[in-house]
Amino acid sequence: MHIRTGFSIAFDTVGPTPMNLLLNVRPERRTDLVTPETITFDPPIPARQHVDAFGNVCTRIVAPGGRITMAADFTIADSGLPDDQAPGARQPSVQDLPDDVLMYLLGSRYCDTDKLSGVAWSLFGSTPEGWARVQAIVDFAHAHLRFDYQQADATRTAFDGYTQRVGVCRDFAHLAITLCRCMNIPARYATGYLGDIGVSKDPAPMDFSAWFEVYLDGPEGPRWYTFDARHNRPRIGRIVMARGRDATDCALTTSFGSAYLARFDVHTDEVPGAATPLARAA
Repeated sequence: MHIRTGFSIAFDTVGPTPMNLLLNVRPERRTDLVTPETITFDPPIPARQHVDAFGNVCTRIVAPGGRITMAADFTIADSGLPDDQAPGARQPSVQDLPDDVLMYLLGSRYCDTDKLSGVAWSLFGSTPEGWARVQAIVDFAHAHLRFDYQQADATRTAFDGYTQRVGVCRDFAHLAITLCRCMNIPARYATGYLGDIGVSKDPAPMDFSAWFEVYLDGPEGPRWYTFDARHNRPRIGRIVMARGRDATDCALTTSFGSAYLARFDVHTDEVPGAATPLARAA
């Protein structure tokens, strides 16, 4: 299948303002692009890209002051398959984890494992290890938090979400990630496009979405698997833009100075008639 997606985001700045943008798809998906993925700027300004420490494509600009609009519109091919499921996947021992996976067991800015360790073990200590334990954590986070876009809070940690019992998709992800890490299950944050493909249309305006991935030993060996505590069901058409320890590493826009959001539009739609599937990547 093909998915047409993109965004138009505008900021007002009071003067020249450096900005860091994670608005491109991950390098792993570039071979799936059907049309070029180009970020345009109005007014036109210089931009340069690099790949950051987490493998995300980072664009650096200096907003000149006043209104700046950044936009993209492109088509990408997708398998059309829902998120992989591996109910028999096992939880690797900590000592067997690859060195680059260890960081995803540690606390981070929004994943305050020190405050939730006791809670995690009391809730999930008796659950079977592996996939079943992760799913139990997802079920808990999905039921424990109430989604409310009006209650978005950029400073809310996983512990705050646990006590306040409300949040947006990033809060669902942070709580589940933190509980997984407390149980010695590596978990990382992911963000990107997730349209209403294969599900009922959400009447709310489209936004970028957040979910998470866990490292388990499945039929094909140890690998990362996708979980979504907000929706709690396999979904079709995820397009990953950034991965990291938590939302700190995956902020889609970061300004080093005052920048006021003036417009935010995101679109993600299946292209009718483009049904050729891709092979599922290993």
